[in-house]
Amino acid sequence: RRFGAWMAVVTATDHVEQPAPATFAHVARGYYPTFVALFTAVLLISNICATKGVAFFADLDVSIGPLQILPIITDGGFFLFPLAYVLGDVLSEVYGFKATRRAIYLGFGALILASACFWLLLELPSAEFYENQEALHAVVGVYPRLLLAGLAGYLVGQMLNSLVMVTIKERTKEKHLWARLIGSTVVGEFADTLIFCAIAAGAIGISTWDDFFNYLLVGFLWKTLVEVLVMPITYRVIAYVKKHEPTYVVAS
Repeated sequence: RRFGAWMAVVTATDHVEQPAPATFAHVARGYYPTFVALFTAVLLISNICATKGVAFFADLDVSIGPLQILPIITDGGFFLFPLAYVLGDVLSEVYGFKATRRAIYLGFGALILASACFWLLLELPSAEFYENQEALHAVVGVYPRLLLAGLAGYLVGQMLNSLVMVTIKERTKEKHLWARLIGSTVVGEFADTLIFCAIAAGAIGISTWDDFFNYLLVGFLWKTLVEVLVMPITYRVIAYVKKHEPTYVVAS
């Protein structure tokens, strides 16, 4: 009897409608989200690093006319910011101007959010045991000005970088990638560096024209040189993404 009752329960359960599984959105295939995340992270970190003024060969004084060669004056983001242009080149080459513009806008929004958070952080009342308010203000207190410089330079520079690269690609197709990379870098980096230096120089302590022109020239040459030096890596990354990106189709 017990066995018969148990079988009856099992049979009845089989006819009970099971609840529908939970619904989730599908993650799009491809590398675009990864590059956008890296692109945004590099922008945020490099702008924070840029709050420190850096001088190489500070004990030397070498000038050619009005141009000061040594010491080399730059900011703490010099070693990281060129990577943003490498990532921008990959986005432009593989995904086109519209997709790159979307990534630039996302980075723009992230920088504004960072500025708002730093401002709120400084305005919050300090605990009695917290003794680093002045040091905190010295670092992130100048961030709004650096943010303005970074936003203006980054927006203009990245847009020009992407636009030049895509424009050249429309004429050369898959050939002469080196020309696209160098051409877009020269235009984008110069516009970016000029705008950023003009706004940010005072925030990191640059007060003379000699230091400003040094800052501008070194920043532009350094960023351009870095992208040229890492071009073999950029080539390989672009080739890999093109090969493995499901939606990338080479026009015949």
